Amino acid sequence: MIRFVVNKWMGLVWKRDTVLMRFVGKRLGATIGTGVKFAGWPVLVPAAPGSLRIGDRVVLASRAWATALGVSRPVILRCLTPDARIDIGDDCGLSGTVVCAAKSITIGKRCLMGADVTIFDTDFHPHEPENRRYAQPDWNAISAPVIIGDDVFIGTGAVIQKGVTIGDGAIVAARSVVLHDVPAKSVVAGVPAKVIRTL
Repeated sequence: MIRFVVNKWMGLVWKRDTVLMRFVGKRLGATIGTGVKFAGWPVLVPAAPGSLRIGDRVVLASRAWATALGVSRPVILRCLTPDARIDIGDDCGLSGTVVCAAKSITIGKRCLMGADVTIFDTDFHPHEPENRRYAQPDWNAISAPVIIGDDVFIGTGAVIQKGVTIGDGAIVAARSVVLHDVPAKSVVAGVPAKVIRTL
């Protein structure tokens, strides 16, 4: 009986969050596909209308109970510059994932992000040490697009850095830091991540 009540309550929360975030996301200029589900309230920061696209049937889990490992933060999808773009393919699942773009981040179809994955396409600050804290970044000089193929699984706590392409069907092990391209259907692990096997 208790499990039934809890499951019913969780289902109602999913529905409420989804209705609210679809409304908010569209008001912000995000393109949200059909069947998208929200658990909790993500941070959505499009650069302009259409610069943030969430494909069909994507699930964004920003509540700890919505995923097996829990999450330590909400999903964050943030465009940093007027030309930045984030594109998330159909049937993806993001759990406490941060996606932060100064140029572009493309995530293919059917990708899974474990709890608290971080993906960014920029160094955020100028490389020169003088006045680094206050200087306006030259985004073109310190940013490079990230492309994640279809059917990629990225394990909990992994970090994907600027300029990386991850091939279709690849797996990134938990807590890995990806600095270089990942071949399709390979498994990478470590800091920095290296290929440890082929699927």
